[in-house]
Amino acid sequence: MLELEKEGRPQPVIKKKRKWLDSEGRWGLLMVSPYLLNFIVFVLGTSLASIYFSFSDYDMLNPPEWTGLANYEKLFQDPLFYKALWNTVYFTILYVPAKTFLALILAVALNQKLKGLKFFRIAHFLPVISSWTVIAYVADAIFNTRIGFANALLAKFGFAPQDWLADERWVIPVLVLVAIWKSVGYMMVIFLAGLQGISSDMYEAASIDGASAWQKFWKITVPMISGTTFLVIILNTIYSFQNFEQIFVMTGASSEAASTGGTKNASLVLMLFMYREGFSFFKMGYASAIAWVLFIILFLITLVQFRLQKKWVHYD
Repeated sequence: MLELEKEGRPQPVIKKKRKWLDSEGRWGLLMVSPYLLNFIVFVLGTSLASIYFSFSDYDMLNPPEWTGLANYEKLFQDPLFYKALWNTVYFTILYVPAKTFLALILAVALNQKLKGLKFFRIAHFLPVISSWTVIAYVADAIFNTRIGFANALLAKFGFAPQDWLADERWVIPVLVLVAIWKSVGYMMVIFLAGLQGISSDMYEAASIDGASAWQKFWKITVPMISGTTFLVIILNTIYSFQNFEQIFVMTGASSEAASTGGTKNASLVLMLFMYREGFSFFKMGYASAIAWVLFIILFLITLVQFRLQKKWVHYD
């Protein structure tokens, strides 16, 4: 050290290790404490409680009694579980590809320099911020059995009226159609953000090379927003498996319909099945088992999607 001082060289600065709970750490912990408290009590705490309840017989009125795997054994022998699972998968198969494709097409169209562009963007996003109660009233005006526009249109062409929200053939497609209309604007905005990150130079170079609009879309737009597309697919899949509010509002005109999912359980999905068992029949242990099976299904589907994304998603 003395030699360094004699030569005029700066002495090395030895940094003291900061304690994580110094004055700044305490203020930081104070600022995030509401979120931490919310997470510990209402997320982590309730999740751990639901795990315990899923292995118990619990009706919310009496203390839970440990039953082991009885709830899961009953669940996998319950025909209604497979009915609800199929309805959920059917909803997802129709919903995810259609909504993803439509959101992309709308985003591409609204990414152009058009007159009244802000109006069209707001018009497509307006249903997103509307409540499901409002959307249900609008949907009822279209699909009502007696006075709905859809049946009036069928009658004009000589077809018999349909009971859209009770007929097992039509209820899921109609629910998918309404769900897409309500939420496609949100995914459109996500696609718009991805599209605006693509350099215009790439399109100009493609135009010079004589590329058509379709070739520019397929060779430039689609690969460049593959990461955005993957995000949209993940979000749509999660929503389709967790969809409850729409189905409860649109097919729950009566308490009986709300608890059974419409005629012949035509609209009974896993979330509605879980709600019915937990809050209509007070089988909270059984409902918790349904919730964790749903979580495992979603986790496995998301895991598969992340594995497959390596083959078609490009982030460079």
